[in-house]
Amino acid sequence: MWWELILKLLLVFISGGLLCVLAEILIIKTTLTPAKILVIFLIAGIVLETFGIYKPLLNIFNAGVSVPIVGFGAGLAEGAIKYATEYGFIGAFAGGLLNTAFGVGVAVVVSYIITLIFSPKTKK
Repeated sequence: MWWELILKLLLVFISGGLLCVLAEILIIKTTLTPAKILVIFLIAGIVLETFGIYKPLLNIFNAGVSVPIVGFGAGLAEGAIKYATEYGFIGAFAGGLLNTAFGVGVAVVVSYIITLIFSPKTKK
């Protein structure tokens, strides 16, 4: 029913928002740069996927945990694990890239299109 959809959307919004709040707290209360926080979130996704915690979280929170960088880290780990079991040592390196290549490709193409539309300028 409609309330189930509303509840699911609310859960996605809250979980994604909590990740953003966590990042903001790290920015405000620590000397970590945004780039370092991004790496922390990426590694958190890798760790969650490696220990089998990410999939249950994904089933509960859906896009709230899959859209941020945590989901990208989990995708890298999932591909690395999958291809390492199939192809061995070299598969561990190739698997993460193969598993996330589509998303990275789309990001590059959309970024290029946006630069054509808005003609970005550097700060002075």
